[in-house]
Amino acid sequence: MSVFRIPEREIAERPGGYSGPNLSPAGLRLTPHALADGVHALMASLPPKDNNGLVAGRDAALVVDAGITPDVSRQIQDLAAELTDRPLRYLVNTTYHGDHTFGNLAFPAETVIVSSRANRDNMTDLGYEKQVRGGNMYGDDALLDAVTEWRLPDLVFDSRAEIDLGGRTVVLWHFGPGNGPGDTVVHVPDAEVAWTGNLLAHAGIAHMLLQGGPRPYAATLRAMKEALPGLRTIVPGHGPMGPAHPAIDALLAYLERLDEDVSAAVAAGRTLEETMAACADPWAGDRLDPALEAALAGYGLPTEAVTGGMLALCRDLHRLNVLATYRLYHA
Repeated sequence: MSVFRIPEREIAERPGGYSGPNLSPAGLRLTPHALADGVHALMASLPPKDNNGLVAGRDAALVVDAGITPDVSRQIQDLAAELTDRPLRYLVNTTYHGDHTFGNLAFPAETVIVSSRANRDNMTDLGYEKQVRGGNMYGDDALLDAVTEWRLPDLVFDSRAEIDLGGRTVVLWHFGPGNGPGDTVVHVPDAEVAWTGNLLAHAGIAHMLLQGGPRPYAATLRAMKEALPGLRTIVPGHGPMGPAHPAIDALLAYLERLDEDVSAAVAAGRTLEETMAACADPWAGDRLDPALEAALAGYGLPTEAVTGGMLALCRDLHRLNVLATYRLYHA
């Protein structure tokens, strides 16, 4: 029987020929989409670069995630100033990853940064984080000089916290480990929307198991599904918005199949290469899920470039997930 453990840091190993998501801020423009009065998704013009969010109440405003560089952070703050006259009092980090947190340092000192305790506990090695995230910069050296310090969250919580913006409450949840150990969900109950960071993307997109495994990830998603039955829309950290519960169900099915396939391969004594070949790849065909294709068409970009690029990325992420799960169960 394989023994499961959650590693102390993100896996650095990658499959041969792997090309991860392009996180370079070059050409990135954030476009606001109103989801309710005072609630805006700030969507990246070039998927899968990072999305952000703005939530305003009567007295204050909150931003979701800080961007990968101070320049992106300033773009977020400029948009926030255009969309609301409420003071920007809070910034929530959905994960500790640098593409969501390196921009922290460019926010005003009076902006209170909030995240899960597990996220802050993982913000200890700036050099390593820049190295790992630099692997997804595709030759862009923006991180070298622009990111000189890692501003940490000022406030942390363990499982649930509320932020009162005046007439609107934002609920922060940490349901457990997923993509990383501290994934934080930013829920706006009156708008029935949540920012999910790297924990949950549009149904049909491959996720990344970087610092955990399919079993705890699945338990986290089940807890989220039970706690937020009325949630309608998710704004993920990367890729298009979409319906919440179909995304949860799709990822749960994937994680359960991944766990079954890799566990069986490890029990049979298969090598990593044999396990890769034995694990079912949902993206082995030549088309994405139709609902996902429709969502990607909304970006107004060349269809082949976007859908073809997303399909190739999902195949690579699936191989990474097999590798990461194999290493966990074979340790």
